[in-house]
Amino acid sequence: MSEYEQAIKTPIADGGMGWYAIDQQEIDAVTRVLKNPKDLFRYSKNSECFRLEKTLTERLGVKFALFVNSGTSALACCLSGFGIGFGDEVIVQAYTYIATASACIEVGAVPIIAEIDESLALDPADVEKRITPYTKAIIVTHMQGVPGRLAQLRTLAKKHGLYLIEDACQAIGSTYHGKPTGVESDAFAWSLNYFKNITCGEGGVFFTNNDAGFLGGYFQSEPAGMMWENAFDFGASDMHDFAKGCYRANEISAAVARVQLTKLDGMLEKTRGLKKILLSELDAPKNYALQHADDTDGECGTSCAIILNDSQTYEPFKTELAKEGLNLGAAYSAAFPDRHIYKYWNALYYKGADKPHNYPWNRDGATNPHYDREMCPRTLDILSRSLRIAIHPAMTPQNMKEIALAINRADGRV
Repeated sequence: MSEYEQAIKTPIADGGMGWYAIDQQEIDAVTRVLKNPKDLFRYSKNSECFRLEKTLTERLGVKFALFVNSGTSALACCLSGFGIGFGDEVIVQAYTYIATASACIEVGAVPIIAEIDESLALDPADVEKRITPYTKAIIVTHMQGVPGRLAQLRTLAKKHGLYLIEDACQAIGSTYHGKPTGVESDAFAWSLNYFKNITCGEGGVFFTNNDAGFLGGYFQSEPAGMMWENAFDFGASDMHDFAKGCYRANEISAAVARVQLTKLDGMLEKTRGLKKILLSELDAPKNYALQHADDTDGECGTSCAIILNDSQTYEPFKTELAKEGLNLGAAYSAAFPDRHIYKYWNALYYKGADKPHNYPWNRDGATNPHYDREMCPRTLDILSRSLRIAIHPAMTPQNMKEIALAINRADGRV
């Protein structure tokens, strides 16, 4: 009998998004900055940061963009910009990087954890159940390049008079029904760290269309904001600056980010094309469903998640995939304490135990939310059945066809 021929025959190249695209252009950009050390300060007349921000506002059609040192800082600017702080609650999803909750704590707000649904983002119905008189904002995180249920969440936020902030750190370049993700909410954030669609090593961007919101976010990032000669034009604002953190980005990172931005469309054209090939090759599923997307044309194409119908199917399906040469694991697994899952946000469970006053949970008159590692069972259930195929520009159409064949075979045998 001949040896069984696995579906996966073509090697899957190691790759990423932003870092995969780095070449001589980024090296030249950094060299140019370093050859002019008098311009290394973020507020120089030839600022790379300002050039990046100007390009971003024009590209996205958003009024303000502030380049900062991380996506976490960008989210803190989103919150502080709208006066969200001590005494306030912010609803965040149970599946997002710990930084989303950390940004709330950074500004003194209390994160309230809500369930996800098959979009792998916030479940609007569960969000509504968790709204209290102290709730001021909702943060939805667009996981794996796929925007969440924005239409429902925007309606919900408007109904309850809440701010809606979009954590688009994993969804740079995505759109929602034809418009860049984030531009129709109160504020949104990008991350440009090593793992993101474009990268400068570390960095983030705070976006908003709101004048006062931008100033508040800017002051959150700059303890001496108004003193810099070449800072932003504050116009006739009567807002007083205040000293908070220093999230200031640097010129070298901005120079790299500017080059990366020119490559984004080409990379997403590739990943979107690859995902379309993968989806077109899949048979009608029997034992799984695809991650829900409100707008399949707008997602980044950097991931394909399949969610098995029940927990009993997971191990047999995973075993069958392995027989075909495709080794995938569930998003939630006891073998890996993923900090994208609320259960492993250890710092949350100690509620500021390192601070003598239990800040920011010591709010007079406010309820003190209880955090439990099993408090979002639906999220854990969905993630324990979710298998993700990462898609990056180093992959090929043949890779997609073989991955689809492996899934089809496994689905047919389980």
